[in-house]
Amino acid sequence: MSMVTCMATTKKVTVTIPADLLDEIRGEVAERGLSAYVAEALRFKRDRDRLRELADWLQEEHGSLTEDERTAAFEELEDLDAEHERRRAAGKHDAGEAA
Repeated sequence: MSMVTCMATTKKVTVTIPADLLDEIRGEVAERGLSAYVAEALRFKRDRDRLRELADWLQEEHGSLTEDERTAAFEELEDLDAEHERRRAAGKHDAGEAA
């Protein structure tokens, strides 16, 4: 039985990153590596851009959010941020861990 490994073609590029951000990221990504982290971040940004584009299309079709809907969405995001900070402060990074 043969194992087939499919790796995407990669290119080496040069980017400029603020030193403090680079230091923080390197401290967190030692095992995965900086390149993998940056590639994942770029994919995430691309996906967010596409989501924003979809949201714009939906807004054109269905109208803007009401102020109540917008407030509820921001409150939910604040709750998620607070949970993240609570877990980070407690040193709990396990994905399967219950809140």
